[in-house]
Amino acid sequence: MDDPKDPLPLRLTRAGGAEEEARPVDLGARVRDLRQARNWTLEQAARQAGMARSTLSKIENGQMSPTYDVLKKLAQGLEITVPQLFTPPRRAQANGRMAVTQAGEGTAQATATYEHELLAAGMTGKRMLPYRARIRARSLDEFDGWVRHDGEEFLLVLTGTIRLCTEFYAPLDMKRGDSAYYDATMGHNVISTSREDAEILWVTSLG
Repeated sequence: MDDPKDPLPLRLTRAGGAEEEARPVDLGARVRDLRQARNWTLEQAARQAGMARSTLSKIENGQMSPTYDVLKKLAQGLEITVPQLFTPPRRAQANGRMAVTQAGEGTAQATATYEHELLAAGMTGKRMLPYRARIRARSLDEFDGWVRHDGEEFLLVLTGTIRLCTEFYAPLDMKRGDSAYYDATMGHNVISTSREDAEILWVTSLG
């Protein structure tokens, strides 16, 4: 993945009006936590992700910035989505909290086919992962097979037109204001069918 600019901190407002700043997740610590939660050794996790043990060790220790292909291998090995690698772990309670992301201040995550902006990235304990996405892909040939992951997903077309392609349904052409809710374990990909890159709001359940 290209080196994104360090995004501005999000402000979280707690009950009583107190504010705190939240920085994006430490990827190395996040990967280590996910591995240890599965009781995997470095060797086991590296084998699961199809990469060298030394590469995984460098990622966990913040000694290298992984490319998107490496992030995709990590996510597939851990059986989560790439955005979930950048989502903080849950806290036991999430009462009376709110996170506001000002326009353009989400956490950027560019891929070959989509340009994601993670929203409310600094809030822990979320049960949903909201993000805005610019759809750059124009053909299914640009994808390395179907995208699939646990949970459910909702999308709303914000600008332009898209084609939602799924494993078990005919391709669905969608315009601004159209939405879809689907089982994310079903293979799915989205391409833009408008002259300009389309933009959508995506919300993925986290269990």
